[in-house]
Amino acid sequence: MRIAVTLVSVSMATSFLLAVAVSGAEAQAPNLQGIWQTVNTAAWDIEDHSGSLGIPAGQGVVDGGAIPYQPWALLQEQENFANRATADPLASCAMPGVPRITYMPYPFQILQFDDRILILYEYVHVTRTIYMDGSDHPDGHIDFWMGDSRGRWEGDTLVVDVIHFNDQTWFDRAGNFHSEALHVVERYTPRGPNHIDYEVTIEDPNVFTRPWTMRMPLYRRQEPNVQLLEYECYAYAEEDLAKDK
Repeated sequence: MRIAVTLVSVSMATSFLLAVAVSGAEAQAPNLQGIWQTVNTAAWDIEDHSGSLGIPAGQGVVDGGAIPYQPWALLQEQENFANRATADPLASCAMPGVPRITYMPYPFQILQFDDRILILYEYVHVTRTIYMDGSDHPDGHIDFWMGDSRGRWEGDTLVVDVIHFNDQTWFDRAGNFHSEALHVVERYTPRGPNHIDYEVTIEDPNVFTRPWTMRMPLYRRQEPNVQLLEYECYAYAEEDLAKDK
């Protein structure tokens, strides 16, 4: 009887310690809350690019320098670039998609809760939910502009798996694109109170020959009373484009 009681006590103690350990791990998750923004030119072109009218010169953020397009897709990207004034989905005020919205020249705010993380973007008031409750992506294919995001912690790194995209968003103003088979994995790793290393891996077997990765730092906005401001989008009409020529 004493042996049985002892075994039960040990089992209960072990379960309690495991629960405390899990709770402690959750409690120690990094606090990413705040307003963040990139400082680069990836919104115009995620590859190396020279400056031109309306496009600042900049270094690329793609590992290895070049996006591994399939031959047909490279031709499509070139056509997109030539027609970017009207072909870019942002010209019609569409949501930018993931990951493009992260490195647009507008800030975003991260809010953390027990079961989810919310990201509020200044650009056209986009709100994104990253579910942290261990739930799976919904079944089937769903055409979301921002995809379906499911996150988890790997040590200090927030890992976000995103699928269920439509094929209507680009990666940048240069016409780099994807299909609805896009699979995105984001990694947010804090490197101090005011910096986050942002890494995003792109997989789309319909468009690319292999997965590829982008990297860039995110910077905390530290101005006094910093806040997201109102941003509305005005879609280009044909008559507006004619005036610009």
